[in-house]
Amino acid sequence: MNIEQIYTGCLSQGAYYIESKGEVAIIDPLREVQPYIDRAAKDNAKIIYIFETHFHADFVSGHVTLAEKTGAKIVFGPNAKTNFPSHIAKDGEVFKLGDIEIVAMHTPGHTMESTCYLLRDQNRKDYALFSGDTLFLGDVGRPDLAQKSDLTMEQLAGTLYESLRNKVMPLADDVIVYPAHGAGSACGKNLSKETQGTIGNQKLTNYALRADMTKEEFIKEVTAGLLPPPSYFPLNVKLNKEGYDSIDEVLAVGKTALSPAKFEQLANDTDALILDVRHQTDFIKGFIPRSIFIGLDGSFAPWVGALIKDIEQPILLVCPEGREEETVTRLSRVGFDHALGYLDGGIEAWRKAGKELDSLVSVSASTLAAKIAENNAVVFDVRRPGEYESEHIVDVANTPLDFINDYLEQFPTDKEFYVHCAGGYRSVIAASILKARGFHNVIDVAGGFDSIKESTIKTTDYICPSTP
Repeated sequence: MNIEQIYTGCLSQGAYYIESKGEVAIIDPLREVQPYIDRAAKDNAKIIYIFETHFHADFVSGHVTLAEKTGAKIVFGPNAKTNFPSHIAKDGEVFKLGDIEIVAMHTPGHTMESTCYLLRDQNRKDYALFSGDTLFLGDVGRPDLAQKSDLTMEQLAGTLYESLRNKVMPLADDVIVYPAHGAGSACGKNLSKETQGTIGNQKLTNYALRADMTKEEFIKEVTAGLLPPPSYFPLNVKLNKEGYDSIDEVLAVGKTALSPAKFEQLANDTDALILDVRHQTDFIKGFIPRSIFIGLDGSFAPWVGALIKDIEQPILLVCPEGREEETVTRLSRVGFDHALGYLDGGIEAWRKAGKELDSLVSVSASTLAAKIAENNAVVFDVRRPGEYESEHIVDVANTPLDFINDYLEQFPTDKEFYVHCAGGYRSVIAASILKARGFHNVIDVAGGFDSIKESTIKTTDYICPSTP
């Protein structure tokens, strides 16, 4: 028996490769499926099952394409309905894989079809639980993502409580837990940086598995402080239920090299968004006017999904040399399949062609400190509310990047203003969006709050207003 976790940091997502006696199961595969096929070929093994823990919202799974290429059977848990051939497992149904077993364990609550898969070794001993979004390390799945459910968030949380108490917590303490996500995922709020653990450790450390926790306490704690889910989540669920184009077709178009003239023509003749995915320091120095920055070296795919509202949006790409295919692939992971091509030769080719460039003003934290001392600085913090509440600049507004378009009326049009995040990545995204919206008076703070804390700028933690 061989179990491999294939973890993708950009999505904070774990897929799993399980092999026994030449037979392979893949759990929650990513959109690009060739690595799984190649891995099975290396073992001279055959992929026979593709297990899906639920209809994922934060990424497009590779189940449909992988089944088409290998003939493997797609397996979902009870209550799932798909527009493609799939096997809907019964609760407790056993699937043979070589000399081991995988048992479907229906655990509704995150979504109503959510199912964990319990692996029993060759001695029929419970060995590992592939827990999907039902159980994370340090948290459980948020109960507000079920699509077209007639149940409230609180009712789903109550269902999740029963699933955890009746199905998961009775497992032996030494059973390994392999979750679908780790820290950074929007599918929970308190996920650990660790990517595997044990049932026993989770009983000791996971707030949601406290032995003395009542259902009412569970519902209250699990639903408290949930931010609205990103707008692309329901769109990804729809693709995972109904199917999608092959990634091979998506790549064939997206990897089209476009001359500066052709790139400009497409930008003018279509409603394509120009997406610049270089490093923020390169973007600041020069970029195509009205382009949006979301760098590959940050949490690229989740920010694309959160900030580009239309999944059908045509996209023109400005990429670091040699990373064009990677960019198109990572876009497709969150359902953005309409990349029209990339700028051949990058910004240097655009510059040599005599095309117009824009740039972004970026200043150090010490420069911002001097402006604040002069009472001449309007500053906005684009970090998430939890980060802001932990510590922030005195008298500075929080305008989280996730919902930047909801705050446009707060940004001044008649004077310069500054934006910062934690380290400098998100503030450049925010500044690019604001520039594209006509706010040419925006200034980025390089190094973000990490640099601000080392400066003379006065900060404070959040003080909750008193209740009248």
